Amino acid sequence: MITLEQIRSWGRLSAHEHAVVDPVFVDQAQAALSEKGPILGFGAGRSYGDVCLNGSGRLLRTRSLDRLIGADWSTGIIRAEAGLTLDTLLRLAVPKGWFVPVLPGTKFVTLGGAVANDIHGKNHETAGTFGCHVRRLGLARSTGEVLELGPEQNTELFAATIGGLGLTGIILWVELALVRTTSALIDVETLELPNLDAFFRLSEQSQPWEFTVAWVDCLAKGAAVGRGLFIRGRWHVGGALVPHKPSRLRVPFDAPSWPLTGTTVRLFNRAYRSRPWALGQRTVHYDQFFFPLDTLAGWNKLYGPNGFFQHQCVLPTTSAPDALRRLLDLTSAYGQGSFLIVLKMFGDRPSPGILSFPRRGATLALDFPNRGESTRRLLDEMASVVIEAGGRLYPAKDATMTAEAFRTGYPDWQKVEKLRDPNIMSDFWRRVAA
Repeated sequence: MITLEQIRSWGRLSAHEHAVVDPVFVDQAQAALSEKGPILGFGAGRSYGDVCLNGSGRLLRTRSLDRLIGADWSTGIIRAEAGLTLDTLLRLAVPKGWFVPVLPGTKFVTLGGAVANDIHGKNHETAGTFGCHVRRLGLARSTGEVLELGPEQNTELFAATIGGLGLTGIILWVELALVRTTSALIDVETLELPNLDAFFRLSEQSQPWEFTVAWVDCLAKGAAVGRGLFIRGRWHVGGALVPHKPSRLRVPFDAPSWPLTGTTVRLFNRAYRSRPWALGQRTVHYDQFFFPLDTLAGWNKLYGPNGFFQHQCVLPTTSAPDALRRLLDLTSAYGQGSFLIVLKMFGDRPSPGILSFPRRGATLALDFPNRGESTRRLLDEMASVVIEAGGRLYPAKDATMTAEAFRTGYPDWQKVEKLRDPNIMSDFWRRVAA
């Protein structure tokens, strides 16, 4: 069945009409892919920009292709259809003593989306990206072929599909290696972060901790640039294997955009940083540690009807200190601060994906309410800093990257274009590569 729908990505910057196909079975997905006209796989729509959109074209929505095909709970190897969400997988795996090896900031992403964007998490320094744990993939092509891909089978196409933004075909199923866990709890320590130098020092000292991330006050100036909170975690010893519960809180409508000013962000950041209970040690459920934003369903509506942009970059270790200071100085100068700002180090474990975003260095992510041209100028200036420093931007979060910035940051992009399914296209790829 095909329906005409106005579809927006998570950033809610604009809505585009799509002809949406909702297959219930794999053969229906294969048939839709083979029909004429550009099509794009669409999972849960949690990408922020236009990487999941195909304006005025077709989307193949995988929400009904969410079955668990097989699971060996003695080894932790599972195979599931691409529309299965991490939310559902965690509910199945945790009671059996297994956990998803790499998690992003939300559990409401599909396996297919996790592969297509090669997601990363708080444990990148030890675990690498999601693609490092993918054993095999089932991929449908518009030629009618259904191929099995893996590190030792159709390897070139496998590398183009991991982090390949859904362009090489429709991912039908994913075989993933889970990791053992004996607890659903995480031991967490939060430390004061006076500046950027302290962030790099604490990152180096926190290697025994499996998970690390920092929240930064992006409006701090001078010697205080980079101040915030450094958070590190590791699995608790013992405790029941209790999976997470559904969220009961929801944002019912768009918030007005006027409260999101530099002044309110400055006041929020001060209050958040100064909470009496913020520092110290505690033990929390994995849901609270990995997915704090998921406790408020529809939190993207808090940015108002105009939506929001996210800037996420990765910077080489050598140039990161100076480039991060310049990026944070820019946000302060524009007065367009962010409540949600994350700073973390990536490790050197390589991804199997050609277009995978992470590389060794520091990654910074900030959200900005959409204030029109001024926000776009800020993002353009930030992108220039990143490219000059030898870094790159994250396609899954991007809505403004230029073709030059993309091709500079991803010099092997033509390898994916060569293997792109000719019947698949996205708004992002039209913008940066087509």
